[in-house]
Amino acid sequence: MNTCRRPRWLRYADAVLHLVSHPIAHDCLAQLRDSTTPPEYFRVLAERISVVLATEALTTLPQRDVDLVTPMGPATGKRIGADVVVVPVLRAGLSMLPGVLHLIPVARVGFIGLKRDEQTAVAEQYFERLPENIAGSQVLLIDPMLATGGSAVAALNLLANAGATNVSLICIVAAPDGVAAVERAHPNVRIVTPVVDRELDARKFIVPGLGDFGDRLYGTT
Repeated sequence: MNTCRRPRWLRYADAVLHLVSHPIAHDCLAQLRDSTTPPEYFRVLAERISVVLATEALTTLPQRDVDLVTPMGPATGKRIGADVVVVPVLRAGLSMLPGVLHLIPVARVGFIGLKRDEQTAVAEQYFERLPENIAGSQVLLIDPMLATGGSAVAALNLLANAGATNVSLICIVAAPDGVAAVERAHPNVRIVTPVVDRELDARKFIVPGLGDFGDRLYGTT
Protein backbone atom coordinates (compact mmCIF):
# COMPACT_ATOMS: atom_id res chain seq x y z
CA MET A 1 0.00 0.00 0.00
CA ASN A 2 1.38 3.41 -0.96
CA THR A 3 1.93 5.94 1.80
CA CYS A 4 2.03 9.70 1.44
CA ARG A 5 4.98 11.43 3.08
CA ARG A 6 4.76 15.15 3.67
CA PRO A 7 7.29 17.03 1.51
CA ARG A 8 10.15 18.81 3.20
CA TRP A 9 12.43 21.72 2.44
CA LEU A 10 15.67 20.47 0.92
CA ARG A 11 19.00 21.98 0.05
CA TYR A 12 19.60 21.60 -3.67
CA ALA A 13 22.72 23.28 -5.05
CA ASP A 14 22.42 25.41 -1.88
CA ALA A 15 19.02 26.69 -2.97
CA VAL A 16 15.94 26.14 -0.84
CA LEU A 17 13.95 23.67 -2.88
CA HIS A 18 10.53 22.37 -1.90
CA LEU A 19 9.80 19.20 -3.84
CA VAL A 20 6.03 18.77 -3.64
CA SER A 21 5.03 15.11 -3.43
CA HIS A 22 1.26 15.54 -3.19
CA PRO A 23 -0.54 12.89 -5.31
CA ILE A 24 -2.85 15.46 -6.93
CA ALA A 25 0.15 17.50 -8.09
CA HIS A 26 1.80 14.49 -9.69
CA ASP A 27 -1.43 13.25 -11.25
CA CYS A 28 -1.84 16.67 -12.89
CA LEU A 29 1.81 16.72 -13.91
CA ALA A 30 1.54 13.34 -15.66
CA GLN A 31 -1.44 14.55 -17.68
CA LEU A 32 0.27 17.85 -18.50
CA ARG A 33 3.26 15.92 -19.85
CA ASP A 34 1.04 13.75 -22.07
CA SER A 35 1.32 15.03 -25.64
CA THR A 36 -2.30 14.00 -26.33
CA THR A 37 -3.77 16.32 -23.69
CA PRO A 38 -5.80 19.00 -25.57
CA PRO A 39 -5.38 22.73 -24.80
CA GLU A 40 -8.78 23.06 -23.12
CA TYR A 41 -7.93 20.36 -20.56
CA PHE A 42 -4.29 21.48 -20.33
CA ARG A 43 -5.60 24.79 -18.98
CA VAL A 44 -7.76 23.01 -16.38
CA LEU A 45 -4.78 20.94 -15.22
CA ALA A 46 -2.50 23.98 -15.03
CA GLU A 47 -4.96 25.71 -12.71
CA ARG A 48 -5.50 22.58 -10.62
CA ILE A 49 -1.82 21.88 -10.02
CA SER A 50 -1.28 25.55 -9.19
CA VAL A 51 -3.74 25.26 -6.29
CA VAL A 52 -1.66 22.44 -4.78
CA LEU A 53 1.69 24.16 -5.35
CA ALA A 54 0.47 27.48 -3.95
CA THR A 55 -0.93 25.72 -0.88
CA GLU A 56 2.51 24.29 -0.20
CA ALA A 57 4.21 27.64 -0.82
CA LEU A 58 1.90 29.38 1.65
CA THR A 59 2.35 26.98 4.58
CA THR A 60 4.63 29.49 6.31
CA LEU A 61 2.20 32.41 6.12
CA PRO A 62 2.00 34.35 9.39
CA GLN A 63 -1.33 34.24 11.22
CA ARG A 64 -3.18 36.57 13.55
CA ASP A 65 -5.68 35.67 16.24
CA VAL A 66 -9.23 36.95 15.84
CA ASP A 67 -12.38 36.97 17.95
CA LEU A 68 -15.60 36.12 16.14
CA VAL A 69 -19.15 35.00 16.71
CA THR A 70 -20.55 31.81 15.18
CA PRO A 71 -24.30 31.11 15.00
CA MET A 72 -23.77 29.25 18.29
CA GLY A 73 -21.80 31.89 20.16
CA PRO A 74 -18.35 33.48 20.64
CA ALA A 75 -15.24 31.77 19.28
CA THR A 76 -11.65 32.48 18.37
CA GLY A 77 -9.89 31.81 15.10
CA LYS A 78 -6.88 32.62 12.97
CA ARG A 79 -6.66 34.76 9.87
CA ILE A 80 -3.81 35.35 7.46
CA GLY A 81 -1.50 37.91 9.00
CA ALA A 82 0.57 38.98 6.00
CA ASP A 83 0.18 40.85 2.74
CA VAL A 84 0.51 38.48 -0.22
CA VAL A 85 1.52 39.57 -3.71
CA VAL A 86 1.22 37.22 -6.69
CA VAL A 87 3.28 37.96 -9.79
CA PRO A 88 2.82 35.82 -12.92
CA VAL A 89 5.45 35.93 -15.64
CA LEU A 90 3.62 36.56 -18.91
CA ARG A 91 2.29 34.79 -20.82
CA ALA A 92 2.30 31.24 -19.47
CA GLY A 93 2.24 32.35 -15.83
CA LEU A 94 -1.29 33.64 -16.33
CA SER A 95 -2.49 30.03 -16.36
CA MET A 96 -1.44 29.65 -12.72
CA LEU A 97 -2.97 32.89 -11.44
CA PRO A 98 -6.62 31.75 -11.05
CA GLY A 99 -5.58 28.79 -8.88
CA VAL A 100 -3.49 30.97 -6.58
CA LEU A 101 -6.22 33.61 -6.28
CA HIS A 102 -8.73 30.87 -5.52
CA LEU A 103 -6.72 30.19 -2.36
CA ILE A 104 -6.05 33.78 -1.40
CA PRO A 105 -8.42 36.18 -3.16
CA VAL A 106 -7.19 39.16 -1.10
CA ALA A 107 -3.74 38.92 -2.69
CA ARG A 108 -2.49 41.84 -4.70
CA VAL A 109 -1.34 41.06 -8.23
CA GLY A 110 1.55 42.30 -10.34
CA PHE A 111 2.71 41.34 -13.82
CA ILE A 112 6.10 40.88 -15.45
CA GLY A 113 6.41 40.38 -19.19
CA LEU A 114 9.51 38.57 -20.44
CA LYS A 115 10.21 37.10 -23.86
CA ARG A 116 12.99 34.56 -24.33
CA ASP A 117 15.12 34.83 -27.45
CA GLU A 118 14.94 31.32 -28.96
CA GLN A 119 18.51 31.60 -30.28
CA THR A 120 20.29 32.97 -27.21
CA ALA A 121 17.80 31.91 -24.46
CA VAL A 122 18.23 35.43 -23.02
CA ALA A 123 15.09 36.95 -21.49
CA GLU A 124 14.04 40.41 -22.65
CA GLN A 125 11.63 42.47 -20.55
CA TYR A 126 8.68 44.07 -22.33
CA PHE A 127 6.29 44.82 -19.45
CA GLU A 128 6.32 45.41 -15.69
CA ARG A 129 3.51 46.45 -13.36
CA LEU A 130 3.99 45.72 -9.66
CA PRO A 131 1.93 46.76 -6.63
CA GLU A 132 3.40 49.44 -4.41
CA ASN A 133 5.07 48.77 -1.07
CA ILE A 134 5.98 45.09 -1.44
CA ALA A 135 9.00 45.20 0.85
CA GLY A 136 7.08 43.53 3.69
CA SER A 137 4.91 41.30 1.52
CA GLN A 138 5.12 37.57 0.90
CA VAL A 139 5.61 37.44 -2.84
CA LEU A 140 4.77 34.46 -5.04
CA LEU A 141 6.44 34.57 -8.44
CA ILE A 142 4.61 32.10 -10.69
CA ASP A 143 6.08 30.74 -13.91
CA PRO A 144 5.37 27.18 -15.12
CA MET A 145 8.81 26.30 -16.48
CA LEU A 146 12.19 26.91 -14.83
CA ALA A 147 14.58 25.96 -17.64
CA THR A 148 17.79 27.98 -17.95
CA GLY A 149 16.66 30.27 -15.15
CA GLY A 150 17.18 33.37 -17.28
CA SER A 151 13.58 34.55 -17.11
CA ALA A 152 13.26 33.67 -13.43
CA VAL A 153 16.43 35.57 -12.51
CA ALA A 154 15.35 38.58 -14.57
CA ALA A 155 11.95 38.59 -12.84
CA LEU A 156 13.54 38.14 -9.42
CA ASN A 157 15.87 41.05 -10.13
CA LEU A 158 12.85 43.27 -10.82
CA LEU A 159 11.18 42.13 -7.59
CA ALA A 160 14.37 42.76 -5.61
CA ASN A 161 14.67 46.25 -7.11
CA ALA A 162 11.08 46.88 -5.99
CA GLY A 163 12.05 45.95 -2.42
CA ALA A 164 10.75 42.38 -2.18
CA THR A 165 12.72 40.26 0.30
CA ASN A 166 10.36 37.34 1.01
CA VAL A 167 9.89 35.58 -2.32
CA SER A 168 8.87 32.08 -3.40
CA LEU A 169 9.13 30.91 -6.99
CA ILE A 170 6.42 28.42 -7.96
CA CYS A 171 6.95 26.37 -11.10
CA ILE A 172 5.41 23.20 -12.51
CA VAL A 173 8.61 21.73 -13.99
CA ALA A 174 12.21 22.70 -13.24
CA ALA A 175 15.61 21.81 -14.67
CA PRO A 176 18.89 21.59 -12.72
CA ASP A 177 20.31 24.53 -14.69
CA GLY A 178 17.43 26.78 -13.68
CA VAL A 179 17.59 25.82 -10.02
CA ALA A 180 21.33 26.50 -9.99
CA ALA A 181 20.89 29.85 -11.76
CA VAL A 182 18.33 31.02 -9.20
CA GLU A 183 20.59 29.85 -6.37
CA ARG A 184 23.54 31.83 -7.71
CA ALA A 185 21.59 35.05 -8.21
CA HIS A 186 19.03 34.84 -5.39
CA PRO A 187 20.05 32.23 -2.80
CA ASN A 188 17.27 33.18 -0.37
CA VAL A 189 14.42 32.57 -2.84
CA ARG A 190 12.40 29.41 -2.17
CA ILE A 191 11.63 27.24 -5.19
CA VAL A 192 8.40 25.22 -5.02
CA THR A 193 7.98 22.53 -7.68
CA PRO A 194 6.87 18.90 -7.97
CA VAL A 195 9.86 17.85 -10.08
CA VAL A 196 13.38 18.66 -11.22
CA ASP A 197 13.78 17.02 -14.64
CA ARG A 198 16.90 15.50 -16.13
CA GLU A 199 18.40 18.17 -18.38
CA LEU A 200 18.02 20.80 -21.09
CA ASP A 201 18.33 19.98 -24.77
CA ALA A 202 20.26 21.98 -27.37
CA ARG A 203 17.33 24.41 -27.71
CA LYS A 204 17.23 24.91 -23.91
CA PHE A 205 13.95 23.02 -23.54
CA ILE A 206 13.47 20.86 -20.45
CA VAL A 207 13.81 17.11 -21.04
CA PRO A 208 11.57 15.19 -20.64
CA GLY A 209 9.56 18.31 -19.72
CA LEU A 210 6.22 18.83 -21.41
CA GLY A 211 7.03 20.94 -24.46
CA ASP A 212 6.36 24.65 -24.89
CA PHE A 213 3.95 25.44 -22.07
CA GLY A 214 2.49 28.57 -23.61
CA ASP A 215 1.91 26.95 -27.00
CA ARG A 216 0.22 23.92 -25.43
CA LEU A 217 -1.83 26.16 -23.16
CA TYR A 218 -3.22 28.32 -25.94
CA GLY A 219 -3.13 25.86 -28.84
CA THR A 220 -0.53 27.82 -30.81
CA THR A 221 1.73 24.87 -31.66
